[in-house]
Amino acid sequence: MHLRKIAVGLSALVLLSTGAQARSLLDLLKPPAQHQTQTSHSGSISQNSALDLYSNKQKQASFDGCADLFPAAKPINTATVPATMKPLALCSDNFAVLYSQTSKTPLVVVERLNSAQLQDAKGEERTNQFYPDPRIPKSGRAELSDYRSQHPAVDRGHQSPAADAPSPNAMAQSFALSNMVPQDPTNNRKIWSKVEADVRKFAKRADGNVFVFTGPIFDSGHGTIGDNKVWVPTRLFKLVYDASSQRAWAYVLPNAETRIERPMDYDAFVKSTGLKLLGNLPVSGSVGRS
Repeated sequence: MHLRKIAVGLSALVLLSTGAQARSLLDLLKPPAQHQTQTSHSGSISQNSALDLYSNKQKQASFDGCADLFPAAKPINTATVPATMKPLALCSDNFAVLYSQTSKTPLVVVERLNSAQLQDAKGEERTNQFYPDPRIPKSGRAELSDYRSQHPAVDRGHQSPAADAPSPNAMAQSFALSNMVPQDPTNNRKIWSKVEADVRKFAKRADGNVFVFTGPIFDSGHGTIGDNKVWVPTRLFKLVYDASSQRAWAYVLPNAETRIERPMDYDAFVKSTGLKLLGNLPVSGSVGRS
């Protein structure tokens, strides 16, 4: 698919590698309209300290070191993302990020949750030490300054929540800006926090691993913040896949003060977003359905 000059499309962001030809996704993105926003200051750590949080394997731009975080151990295929999005594969202890050096945000963040891990996460102290990801070239990343002094305000919205982190190192990694999108503060602290808590509640009761895909959607007319023009999502999604029951459901909410809605089934999610993130994995039901 050729991209028009006036529209930048995430036309092929996909799927889990299945050996079959990857299916394309809908055209989701358009060029940003300049927009300004804001957030409160927090602590940070040095780039050297940030680099020390990652193993040698995690410093490589590849999902090879964290394939087990994806359903069926089949990572997202970065080769299917348009080159214009400048994709990077980033592994952390507890989550994997398909990152865009064009939007300066994650496109999809994937976690594997289970009862034992969330029990470990329960006692972890939130660090609030945000930092630009030292593994990303400066030209392709957000900086702390991009989120400051914006009107109206924005939060640095975790895609993999800090509350899911089962160790001090995983907690620290969750504050990398490569795990953040500019998020409406009321949305982040109320509605989205409730969505995250509901997913944790389900994962604690599940029989095995629950895989969670979280990310931004950039509809036409979305804005940017900061000197690095970090793209501001118009919507946010969270897709949940219970590997044991093969049930899948999702939340797709506006990046604004809003009310929580009943989660949608996987087919409705694909229709709403164009994101066929489960590839050929079996899906046998949704929330409340067997």
